[in-house]
Amino acid sequence: MVKLEHTDFCWKCWFCSKVIVEDCAGRKSFTFPCHTWLTNNTTVELREGTAKKPKEDELDILKQNRKGELDNRRKILKWVTYAEGIPRCLDMKDTSELPLDVQFSFIKNTEFKLTYLIGVSELKIEKYLHWQTHWRSMADIETFFGVYKTAASELVKSRWEEDVFFGFQFLNGFNPIMIKKCKEIPSNFPVTDNMVSPFLEQSSSLQNEVQKGNIFLVDYQLLDEIPANEINGGLQYLPAPLCLLYRDPNNHLKPIAIQLQQKAHPENLIFLPSHSVDWLLAKIYVRSADFNYFELITHLLRTHLLAEVFCMATHRNLASVHPLYKLLIPHTKYTLQINIIARNNLLKKGGTFDQAFSIGGKGLHKLLQKAHSCVTYSSLCLPEDITARGVEGIPCYYYIEDGMKVWNTINRFVEAMLKYYYPSDRDVVEDTELQDWAKEIFSNGFLNRKESGIPDSFSTVSELNKFLTMILFTCSAQHNAVNAGQFDFAAWMPNASPTLRRPPPSSLGETTEQDILESIADVNSTIQSLAVVWLLSHKYHDFVKLGDYPEERFTEETPKKLISKFQSDLQQIDDEIALRNKGLKPGYPYLRPTQVENSVAV
Repeated sequence: MVKLEHTDFCWKCWFCSKVIVEDCAGRKSFTFPCHTWLTNNTTVELREGTAKKPKEDELDILKQNRKGELDNRRKILKWVTYAEGIPRCLDMKDTSELPLDVQFSFIKNTEFKLTYLIGVSELKIEKYLHWQTHWRSMADIETFFGVYKTAASELVKSRWEEDVFFGFQFLNGFNPIMIKKCKEIPSNFPVTDNMVSPFLEQSSSLQNEVQKGNIFLVDYQLLDEIPANEINGGLQYLPAPLCLLYRDPNNHLKPIAIQLQQKAHPENLIFLPSHSVDWLLAKIYVRSADFNYFELITHLLRTHLLAEVFCMATHRNLASVHPLYKLLIPHTKYTLQINIIARNNLLKKGGTFDQAFSIGGKGLHKLLQKAHSCVTYSSLCLPEDITARGVEGIPCYYYIEDGMKVWNTINRFVEAMLKYYYPSDRDVVEDTELQDWAKEIFSNGFLNRKESGIPDSFSTVSELNKFLTMILFTCSAQHNAVNAGQFDFAAWMPNASPTLRRPPPSSLGETTEQDILESIADVNSTIQSLAVVWLLSHKYHDFVKLGDYPEERFTEETPKKLISKFQSDLQQIDDEIALRNKGLKPGYPYLRPTQVENSVAV
């Protein structure tokens, strides 16, 4: 062991990455990883870098060091219930309370604070910030949009009204986990063959296409009966749509029927592609529901909040010398701070969701509770989720195509690391820190829900391999897949209206463009939403890509070689995706390993 002491004579804060001890002849050296800030007369005891499980510590001094480190972390990082029925979180309300080791770097902190202001300036939206009125025309929105855009957002703007592009977004947009194969038409969605046969292959029928596996469903049932928000005294509207899609002979996925509420009723219309402006408005309502669902469930709950659970459990239960701590901790970088910022700015009363989204106000926590009760282990594991949704056969589903490559590569890497540190299932069973870690994730993250399928202990190496693969994938690739494209797909607001100001039409043939303008988000909600997606889609300068471990916590040769192999495999995937994307418009860059951040850091 090595002990480092901070005294009054030192600089206020001193960061040590590692200590290397060599013998006098320089023939042998020992590395003591640190990666810790020392301040305020602190003392840090460092273990030699060889990873050790609890039972491998035989000396009392090492056992005491291990216990003392975890006791100290548990005193600082405590669980709290933010809202009943959702994952518990860190009991801190201000980022300044965080230990320096888990705070943003100076560069990240400065850049993050400036990004919003710079974004507002570059987007030239200052003059719109306090507008409450609706947009006067699509041309007015276009003038605003045209000030700043990406190649992808420009393509979205040019194609957002197309049925084919509408279908494409369920595969490769910011919310690619909703679509599933339709095995039978839901009883609450009374679509008939007469309604949709004009939009199917000639001489075919709805039932034939269902049997052939060409009919797909997107169902926002979780939004049903969630109270809509009030913005500036005006009640907003939150649809809970059902959307039927058809894969045509050209492998294009097209919507063929939309119902905007869950309960079948004569006034709850079924919209069809032949309904002209009514059809466009129906698709706008679906896209708005998708945007609200995505931000609160797909993005916030299923990546950010779960990543915080994994992060907290890792800090509180795995000593820094533990092999799984070394493996997991790079995938938790900045997660605690970004989630505190989210709670303070997005989720709190008067925050962005309250100001700009249909799902703000009373409905926010109710939806999170409802959604969390439905989260299952299998839905977090990409291969099982693909099978459960029946979508493995859809062509050009790049989220799945790229995601499975990354998932399998992570799985092989984790398997190899576990083979080195856990030669037998017994090693897993006897690892007390590991078992405590699993219990804490189950109890604090999944609230002891056995029906979730989340394990509360591990008996085999194979079980642990699957769980670790899920965590690494969730905290890196899955988060990037649902985060990085937000600005691309939401910058053109009609494609992702954060709120809706009017109920759906109850009759056909009367909708005008003015009705659309008075239904979609007003100017202020548009600006609030756009500022958020700009901030969250931004790539920061201290970005660490998937598979990079600059802190070098592993000191043994075998893990180092496995990390190098992991990086090589990821680079090969990146090259393959880059080559494929050259022939695509739009391409799908969100799961390129060089573009995937190692952790939920924004």
